[in-house]
Amino acid sequence: MMELLPVFMFVCLFVLIFCGVQVAFALMVSGFVFGLIEFDFNLRPILFQFTQKIDETASNFVLAAVPLFVFMGAVLERSGIAEQLFRAVQLWTGRLPGGLAVGTILMSIIFAASTGVVGATEAVIGLLAIPPMLRQGYDKSLISGTICAGGSLGTIIPPSVVVIILGPVADVSIGDLMVGMIVPGSILALLYLVYVVGLAVVQPHKAPRPDPSFTDSMPLIEKLSITLKALIPPLLMICAVLGTIIAGVAAPTEAAAIGAVAAVVLAGFYRTLSLTMLKDAGWRTLIVTAMIMFVLLGGSMFTVAFGSVGGITQLRSVLGDLDVSPAVMLAIFLGIVFVAGFFLEWISIILIFIPIFMPFVRDAGFDPVWFCMLILLMVQTSYLTPPLAPAIFYLRGIAPPEMTLTDMYRGVVPFLVLQAICLAIMAAFPGLATWLPDVLLGF
Repeated sequence: MMELLPVFMFVCLFVLIFCGVQVAFALMVSGFVFGLIEFDFNLRPILFQFTQKIDETASNFVLAAVPLFVFMGAVLERSGIAEQLFRAVQLWTGRLPGGLAVGTILMSIIFAASTGVVGATEAVIGLLAIPPMLRQGYDKSLISGTICAGGSLGTIIPPSVVVIILGPVADVSIGDLMVGMIVPGSILALLYLVYVVGLAVVQPHKAPRPDPSFTDSMPLIEKLSITLKALIPPLLMICAVLGTIIAGVAAPTEAAAIGAVAAVVLAGFYRTLSLTMLKDAGWRTLIVTAMIMFVLLGGSMFTVAFGSVGGITQLRSVLGDLDVSPAVMLAIFLGIVFVAGFFLEWISIILIFIPIFMPFVRDAGFDPVWFCMLILLMVQTSYLTPPLAPAIFYLRGIAPPEMTLTDMYRGVVPFLVLQAICLAIMAAFPGLATWLPDVLLGF
């Protein structure tokens, strides 16, 4: 009976989640109850282990980057900088096939690299892009898919809050992960752009070209002026954050602090800095950070208890009995993450499964950075995959009534196919994830 405790742990966890218990509480309760069972209801050893985990989480210097990146994104979200960026991008893409959708994806890339917070990116991009796309007669499914997929790029484009959590949990350098994300993020964004332009060429009724507008007659000098004013300061901020990490000048936490200060400076540059804006950004930072840290603590407690009841040992034994190849084992792990994404949010997936997977990944000789890139792609896929599909629910909260859930579910399907293509490319060529960290970080 005791050998089934790891299985019962997961059953208990999912039952609690499906009953509406918050994920953090579900993780804590499951870990605590089964830890008690393992130690014959002796409180001392399980409390000792949990106390150690609480101390490790509270004293982890890297996790201090989380509130800083969240604050950076919140300031950019509330300062009006996104509106300036959107207008500048549309000046150059408006006349292309699918120009508004192309501009939306480019805007998503820039904003994702500025904030690292998926929900903030999608909400801001959606509010800016939906009205002009509807006015121009874009297909509602295309609008939905473009915004959902573009908004979720923050998972695989640095800097990313997801990586700040993934790095310590997987025991992989955050700097390696930040640099390693650049190539897969670029490949995925390029696939999005190619699809949108191709669809607009093949089926122009889904992405009609605009009538001649002010962008045609606007002098080139004026276009360049608007673009430089809107684009250069945020790009400098992005370079300051990522550049200091790549150059080894700053740790991720220090780079996050640079980004937070730079966001405030940018808000001042655009004359949108105010006490009200800072208060709103600070309050959002507090809420998001508290949620992340609370779930992180619950996940740590669950992982400790899972190891105590012999879960890791039994999983190793099961995989050994199956006698599967490393490639099949990898496919099983990715499949588990994909299915878990139907029901769990990204932080829960990382905290529950990554500590279990990583020993096997290292034993099989896989590069941890490469494996983490595959996990990030799967986590991003979970943003678009029903029934949970956080990206769809973010969009539902800001979309007008004429955009239905059916439009949204239909719209993300082609982008899920593109996710699978990108995943296959990264799985077939591991060097795409490891080459840049080796070159830039000198390993």
